[in-house]
Order: sequence, then C-alpha cells, then structure tokens
Amino acid sequence: MTWTDCVVEAIRFGWIDGLTRSGGTSYYLQRLTPRRAGSNWSIKNREHTTRLIAEGRMLPAGLVHVEAAQGDGRWETAYAGSADMVMPQDLLDALAAMPEAEAFFRTLDRKNLYPIYYRLQTAKRPETRLRRMKKILDYLQRGEHFH
Repeated sequence: MTWTDCVVEAIRFGWIDGLTRSGGTSYYLQRLTPRRAGSNWSIKNREHTTRLIAEGRMLPAGLVHVEAAQGDGRWETAYAGSADMVMPQDLLDALAAMPEAEAFFRTLDRKNLYPIYYRLQTAKRPETRLRRMKKILDYLQRGEHFH
C-alpha cells in the first residue's frame, strides 16, 4: 500500500494521517486517527475527497466531516502544502514597511516559511489572524525563526 492509498482510505472513513515515527532504517509507523470536529483541511486531502465523492467511494463517516467543513467555511480555506504555499499579500505588504524583518524573511527556507504560512492560513477569525500576524512580524523583526 502506498502512502497516498493509505491517506485516501483513511479519508473515506473520516480518519486522517497523524504522527509518523521512525521504526529504524527499514520501516516507519504511521498513526491514523479519527478526524476531529473543526479540524483544518489540506488542499490535497480536499482534492482526494472530491475525487472519492465523484467515484461514489466516500462513506457516511467521511461525508459527515466534508459536509461540516463545507458548512462552516473550512472547505474553502484549505491550506496548501509547503511546495505550493503562497504567502499572503498583507504579510508581504507589512514586511515591505519593515526593512529588517523583510531582509530576515528573505533568508528563510521553506521549512521556516511554512509555519508562518500555516498559522496565517488556518486562523478562523480575523482577530486571531491579526494577532498571529503581529507575533510573526515581531519574531521576524528580531531576526528569530517562527516555530
């Protein structure tokens, strides 16, 4: 079974991939857990789910989570993976007014940029997002990694 096959099967049942632990050089352990109410969706998992629905393969336990996410807006605000993330324009605009923070930001690799993107993308309320943005900008202004 491939990694993608595992994730797709978990999604069908309303489960999601969780923690991964190394079992040495020849295997690893992957924890699968029931999707929590209110959990965020990745774009990739949303795409898998859309395909499963079109193929008639989603089960009621999985559809419950899809319908909830579509109903409360989480479906539309799914987050991208690190290879596809696009930094929010308001963050880039704020950095333009902070030369030291912007200079430090430009030195960060994807491993350090992704937590910034994810924290802003997954904020559910505007005031939460604003608070997170301020904290991120403070870290960058001090030349500190955010994570």
